Amino acid sequence: MNRMTGRTIIVGVTALILGVLPVLAAGGSSVPSADPADQAAEAYNRGLASRDKAWKLEAQAEASSDPKQRAKLEQKAQKEYSKAIRAFRSATEADPAMHQAFSSLGYVLRKSGRYEDSLEAYNQALELEPGYAEAIEYRAEAFLGLDRLDEAKEAYMLLFRDDRERASELMTAMQRWVEAHQSDPGELDPSVVDSFSVWVRDRAEISGNTARHESDTDRAW
Repeated sequence: MNRMTGRTIIVGVTALILGVLPVLAAGGSSVPSADPADQAAEAYNRGLASRDKAWKLEAQAEASSDPKQRAKLEQKAQKEYSKAIRAFRSATEADPAMHQAFSSLGYVLRKSGRYEDSLEAYNQALELEPGYAEAIEYRAEAFLGLDRLDEAKEAYMLLFRDDRERASELMTAMQRWVEAHQSDPGELDPSVVDSFSVWVRDRAEISGNTARHESDTDRAW
């Protein structure tokens, strides 16, 4: 199951003054913050909470042997992803420069099957922060979902150069794609699947050899 590194963003001093934290007003409701950055942080954190709930529900679904229960849990997970979409959108509206929110929005849109929409969000994140490895990797998984294999390859090569851990995660996603499409290529020409399978196998081998070489070099020093 895919995982992200999105972390809770702490609201600023303005939030403490204006009451973004759960301080109750006389009427018993929380006092909203007038600071856009604090509003964005609050919305982002709500999105992370819903995303994490979705992950737990997906894990429960995977562990369930009851098809009806599994379907019910998956439906609940999708509802949490929908909540996360709304929250992350709110964060981007409050702070249009918040690249983490755009990347997280792309993730939950992709998990909801909305690949084209997710690409728009990832592209915005990368426009704001061109080297943001999380967005590069997850955008590549959206490319895989759309069978845009050349763009997924380009992303892998970039990550292999700059972020081996993210490259490894993308390689795992590519291997899953190959496994699924070898048994059912769908509308793709089987030769396209075979060609990509060879590329993935070769790159995985190169990655393993590179890791061993680097480990041997480190020991030599």
